[in-house]
Amino acid sequence: MKLCLFLVGETDDAELKGAIARYVKRLDHYCTFETEVLKAPKQFKKLAQAELKIAEGKLILDSLTAQDFLVLLDEKGTEFGSIAFSDKLQKWLNAGHRRIVFLVGGAFGFSDEVYQRANFKLGLSKMTLTHQMVRLFFTEQLYRAFTILKNEKYHH
Repeated sequence: MKLCLFLVGETDDAELKGAIARYVKRLDHYCTFETEVLKAPKQFKKLAQAELKIAEGKLILDSLTAQDFLVLLDEKGTEFGSIAFSDKLQKWLNAGHRRIVFLVGGAFGFSDEVYQRANFKLGLSKMTLTHQMVRLFFTEQLYRAFTILKNEKYHH
């Protein structure tokens, strides 16, 4: 079982990268976890918003396998408290998926093709969050979910 966090585009904030890296390192105690940055070619910057979503969508879909369980981190997704999210994560882990991929998209969201491919849409907040900050918040919540499942004191 492998868990992955796919990120469209780089984070250039060193403090944010450091905070994310701390939770990624902590996750190693519970699972095989990796992050993968999907780098858009420079010519993508010249595209209109709709074209950019389609181009990023192709980049995303080309990075997945048919067996991947894809969870979009999406503002319109289902929201959970931390305990309910840990229960949902446990169900996904028990389902025997070879790889669960959590996906943070680009600034304009996902293409229709990516939405169609998704197995689940997960919302983190009704508030608008930058796609940069979502990386940190989600990584921390994923770590928190594992500590809840192991009945460890971090959540308390």
